[in-house]
Amino acid sequence: MSQSRAQHLSPKAYAALAIGAIGVVFGDIGTSPLYALKESFAHLRQHGESVDEVYIRGILSIVFWLLVFVVNIKYIFVITRASNRGEGGTFALLSLIPRGLSAQSRRSRFYFSMIAIFGAGLLFGDGVITPSISVLSAMEGLEYQNPALKPAVIPLTLVILIGLFYFQQFGTAKIARFFGPVMCVWFSTLGVLGLIAILERPEVLRALNPMYAIWLIQEHPIEVFLLLGSIVLCVTGAEALYADMGHFGIKPIRIGWYLLVGPGLVLNYFGQGALLLNTLDASGGTVPEDFHPFWKLVPDLLVYPMIALAAAATIIASQALISGVFSLARQAIRLSMLPRLETIHTSGEQEGQIYIPSLNGILLVSCLFTVLLFPSSSKLAAAYGIAVTLDMMITTIIFAAVARRFWRWRRRWVILVAGSFLLVDALLAGANMLKFFSGGWFALAIAVMAFVVMSTWVQGTYIVGRKLAEETQSIHDFLAKLWTEAIPRVPGTAVFLTTNYNTPLALKHFVEHAHVLHERVVLMTIVSSNLPVVPAARQVRVEWLPDGVWKITALCGFMESPNIPRLLERARQYGFEFDPEQTTYFARRTSVVPTGDAKMAGWRKRLYSMLARNSADATRSFSLPPDRVVDFGAQVEL
Repeated sequence: MSQSRAQHLSPKAYAALAIGAIGVVFGDIGTSPLYALKESFAHLRQHGESVDEVYIRGILSIVFWLLVFVVNIKYIFVITRASNRGEGGTFALLSLIPRGLSAQSRRSRFYFSMIAIFGAGLLFGDGVITPSISVLSAMEGLEYQNPALKPAVIPLTLVILIGLFYFQQFGTAKIARFFGPVMCVWFSTLGVLGLIAILERPEVLRALNPMYAIWLIQEHPIEVFLLLGSIVLCVTGAEALYADMGHFGIKPIRIGWYLLVGPGLVLNYFGQGALLLNTLDASGGTVPEDFHPFWKLVPDLLVYPMIALAAAATIIASQALISGVFSLARQAIRLSMLPRLETIHTSGEQEGQIYIPSLNGILLVSCLFTVLLFPSSSKLAAAYGIAVTLDMMITTIIFAAVARRFWRWRRRWVILVAGSFLLVDALLAGANMLKFFSGGWFALAIAVMAFVVMSTWVQGTYIVGRKLAEETQSIHDFLAKLWTEAIPRVPGTAVFLTTNYNTPLALKHFVEHAHVLHERVVLMTIVSSNLPVVPAARQVRVEWLPDGVWKITALCGFMESPNIPRLLERARQYGFEFDPEQTTYFARRTSVVPTGDAKMAGWRKRLYSMLARNSADATRSFSLPPDRVVDFGAQVEL
């Protein structure tokens, strides 16, 4: 949503957007009460009698002020200001860094691109772990209510995950309207349950005083550092505020956070803390082995309805993150960081509603494997925090570059603001790194695999493009040869995809084999823009060349999917005329053979060759009519 459009919305429209944001943006952070404090309190069992009321207040104070610092200050107040035409996310942030012409500037941008790619890999890992831990945590409520149902927890989790990914192909346009109301009920329920427990121990609200957090840090610095590995689960999902900003705008997100989400989470966390204080009084200062603060808040008669509501909330949270992974993958494809993948638009009204079958299958298999590898939320929590905290660090690093180079902030302000963010991020990431061998390796393994795939594609595409460019000739030389050899012209329009003013190999091969050429030839170039969505007036540039040749350049934002027939229709306003029924599209399918002398590791050559073979064809990627497409093959040694 553009800023100008958002400024003219009515209060009713803002309310509707705020409800929608509650359903999509806050799904991940909204399901954290299921497991966040449970893991934090479980860590206290080793302290025995040393755990007292002041200690618990210190933990709750850290939770509260961490929410304030990470969500309110870092993301809502600062990071969301770095929007690219209202869009947020790692690649949107990267696109704000100015492109320089100097070698040093190009190297610097390359390094930031690699950092952003690794951040995208971390988000892919988050897309695997979040659905797994969220659904698993909800199903563990069955075990809490009836221990005899423990064997059913894993099978039910797997069934729900299979159903969740199966329904991706139908899109979320029809059911997304229910996400907001369901999550409103969820956050309201969280707040009410927490408030009831707080009323029994109102003194727990003293933890709002930051002095309790400061005291705990001073008295137990090592223990607090270790606890951060669990406490960070309270803010997982905060990065979604920035990534999903373009769908709703920052103002509706702020309304949803301040009026419902934030209060609901704080009340529930403090309610769980109040229950722990009662439990410590009854147990003599130790945390019981089976203590589950979230489900202990729920009255026995409401456990099963709450399990159903929690399951719905976790499904919604998972759905929102899966959609975010699809959007991120499309951005990576448009920025040539991933091979073309078949992308299906599941809504005729909302351009952002997409479904990527191959990626959906990979996520499903990965989630099922994750649940079987970590069959409890406690074990899976160890793998969860690393991806999120490292992603937060990457966002801070790229933000610092944007603030310095794009906004021209003074160095001392960049150091003060970004430095404070980076300090907290580093503490959270460091605490989670200690969980590397107990599960944290899994999230990093996913991120590294995604990074390897994306960086290999970037390197291989550059090398292949350079080799193909060496084999082509200038379009002006080709037209001169066309004129001297008097090649016959036939009725119709031929569209050839190219990246520059050189002669496309498909055009050269077609003339060599057919010995004819259409009376109208279009050299079509798709250029990726730094903008998320390019305004219609700037999308198409038309240039007439001699002998019926047209050069059409189309700008496409990284949030858009190029539709060549639609772009050609838009070119009519610049004097270009064509008949869609008499138009043929010529595409090049490049076969990469990993036997060349390119300076690239052999295994990376084979990986790139495999990715190239499995990339989607131009017909699907550019929305070309299948019955009017001709493919030409080209072989390149890498």
